[in-house]
Amino acid sequence: MKKRYLLSTILIINFISLNVMGQKTIQLDQFQVIGISVRTTNQNGQSQKDIGNLFGRFMMENLIEKIPNKENNDIYCIYTDYESDQTAPYTTIIGCRVSSLQSIPEGFISKVIPKTTYQIYTSKGKLPDCVGETWMKIWNENSPNRKYIADFDVYGSKSQNPTEAEVDTYLSIR
Repeated sequence: MKKRYLLSTILIINFISLNVMGQKTIQLDQFQVIGISVRTTNQNGQSQKDIGNLFGRFMMENLIEKIPNKENNDIYCIYTDYESDQTAPYTTIIGCRVSSLQSIPEGFISKVIPKTTYQIYTSKGKLPDCVGETWMKIWNENSPNRKYIADFDVYGSKSQNPTEAEVDTYLSIR
């Protein structure tokens, strides 16, 4: 009886701590995106400038409307093609999840994100600060379980209010 009570208590504490930290683990099937990209690095704040400019272009030019076969209007910010880890260059893609890669508009790229397991972090608050804080936490944790295949933020319906946004960050893990 004591063992069962202790195990139940431990499971409840672990569940609470995962929810407080805004993390859970999920396996996602392969999916594909179409978007625009930039090669960047986190060194000297370069990624903040590059990704900010990429997002600005995506929004100002209303590029979401040029993406064919969108599954929905969620905007994906994907970090992929890592040279090694978060300290080395990688590619950022801003775009949408699509059902087909048969038609890729000029100036856009496509990417297939492989099936893998993800740790999900949820950012809440003012954009882009809350997402930046989540990434700082991830980098400071420097988890040995990271795969560095493709990580991404999803800007869905809960991210529409920039002062009270909610954005999920998916971190590929082993």
